[in-house]
Amino acid sequence: MFVGGLSPTTAPELLHQYFIKFGEIKEYMIMKDPISKRSRGFGFVTFADPGSVDRVLESAPHFLESKKVLCSFINTFLNYSKIS
Repeated sequence: MFVGGLSPTTAPELLHQYFIKFGEIKEYMIMKDPISKRSRGFGFVTFADPGSVDRVLESAPHFLESKKVLCSFINTFLNYSKIS
């Protein structure tokens, strides 16, 4: 799940602490600029059960550090075509 609009001071652990109430989390991260190492203002949360994303989306809006954040579903399934 994409989480956008994060404060520059939001720690990855805060994503986990907030979203764990919606289901088991497999992975979570906040994307950082490779040079400055500062937050790029968005991150990702991967739930063990895809239904957890539905619960997050149904209970919007969400606020982290008093800032409204945008949560959206990301489909990670890719279709590959066989070349014959």
